[in-house]
Amino acid sequence: MSNYAIIISGNSWKPGIGDPTLLGLLTVFAYFSTAFCCFKCGQKNKKDTWIWWGLGLILFLLGINKQLDLQSWFTMVGKRIAIEQGWYEQRRLVQKDFIVGLIAIAGASFMFLIQGMGTKIKQFMLPLIGLTFLLIFIIIRATSFHHVDQLLNWELAGFRLNWLLELGGISCITIAAIKEIFQTPTSA
Repeated sequence: MSNYAIIISGNSWKPGIGDPTLLGLLTVFAYFSTAFCCFKCGQKNKKDTWIWWGLGLILFLLGINKQLDLQSWFTMVGKRIAIEQGWYEQRRLVQKDFIVGLIAIAGASFMFLIQGMGTKIKQFMLPLIGLTFLLIFIIIRATSFHHVDQLLNWELAGFRLNWLLELGGISCITIAAIKEIFQTPTSA
């Protein structure tokens, strides 16, 4: 049981700034400000309220996660449970099932969203591209259980892939929301 104490003692989580770098703080600000813009779009555009409010809620929750580093807490709790229940050595199977489940939920949610949009899919292409980037980023982050962090640290023209996916996805949604906010209403 001494191994258990050693493993657990190295895993502590405290709510706080998950990524205290300037880029991390900028990303949190981007999540929250884009969520705010999406909520404003939901107020303005009564026909597409659920789409904008849904995007706003997703971004708001991702901003909280980015700020508090909740995935580290989740990983730590999962590790403790695995050790306490005696299946820590088989954790890779559980991690694989978790990732497959995450992909399935993300894919089903994405398909539900697209189906709910119907003919408006062209109108929401930019936010859908942004959401796709964010889903890819989240799935890659989830697979970091399997040491895929190297993929996220891959650089393209001096920019890390995780920055491009996360901030690129947020930016697509931001641009679409700002266009929607400042678009003059068409007469019916």
